[in-house]
Amino acid sequence: MTGCEVCGTETGGRYLCGRHAEQLAERLAELPKVYDEVAECLVPRRSGPAEFVTAASAGPRSPLDESVLDEVNTARAAEVTHLWRVDVQRVRWPHHGAPAPAGLAADCRWLAMELEWIVEHYPAAGDLAREVRELELAARSIVGDPAPRPQRLGTCVAVDGEGVVCGAAITRLPGQGRVSCRWCGYRYESEQDWLTLLHFQPKADAAGEAA
Repeated sequence: MTGCEVCGTETGGRYLCGRHAEQLAERLAELPKVYDEVAECLVPRRSGPAEFVTAASAGPRSPLDESVLDEVNTARAAEVTHLWRVDVQRVRWPHHGAPAPAGLAADCRWLAMELEWIVEHYPAAGDLAREVRELELAARSIVGDPAPRPQRLGTCVAVDGEGVVCGAAITRLPGQGRVSCRWCGYRYESEQDWLTLLHFQPKADAAGEAA
């Protein structure tokens, strides 16, 4: 082996050059975020914010956008990434058993932590880099490139059993309908939910949003 497995650049014995090792690290960090956005795209987009306050249209409606589901989904990305984790562990620690499925984010994080060893010692590093790139490109073909930025809606007003307000930031992607607080899990779905969220925003935040 005389050069980078992706571009052929002389690497001094490493399987990836510095540029492609850095790109792989960035993609492993971004992949779970992009596929979170893909999951949102699986829910059919409606016309806009009015979806929160208008009655549902008559007639049956598929809960998923099947054209997106056929092309790319989080389950497939998680499966592919986990197989790479299994193989890296097999090569590095041949006497260890295969790791249990842990989810896309956990497997990406594990591969990123082992990236230095992968670049130095893993003969399939080039194939790993190419397949992670393909997963990212497939996802971005759905969500856009660059991916859409979340919109900040305010802070969560859900109250726990002790009367403590959650206060975590509530965000959504453009066109997204229902939103769950990532901290406490409360779901904002109905018209009343959105009115309550708006009503109880701190005055300073509301003034900042208006500005």
